[in-house]
Amino acid sequence: MPLYEHVMIARQDLSNAQAEGLVEHFGTVLTDNGGTLVDSEYWGVKTMAYKINKNRKGHYAFLRTDAPASAVQEMERLMRLHDDVMRVLTIKVDEHAEGPSVQMQKREERGERRERR
Repeated sequence: MPLYEHVMIARQDLSNAQAEGLVEHFGTVLTDNGGTLVDSEYWGVKTMAYKINKNRKGHYAFLRTDAPASAVQEMERLMRLHDDVMRVLTIKVDEHAEGPSVQMQKREERGERRERR
């Protein structure tokens, strides 16, 4: 089955437990349609570059999935219909990276930056 990565932004006025509950809910939607949720990460509340629906911040969540296209389409459809979800981004990948995502790594573990000019 194809591998996908999803990033979801939920409204800022939700609690952390509610935001993590959304991730679990959409994971079960995916498994009910024949896919598997490989990994999920809750990134926390982050400030966005611009306002979305009059919100300056949002709860970010990251999902790694192994699912058929029909299951991903159903999950995305339900995410877009849900009132608490503001944005969704889905990317098809060749393979999942091992370990935590770059967002969850400490600054020391990340690769070196090049010097500024």
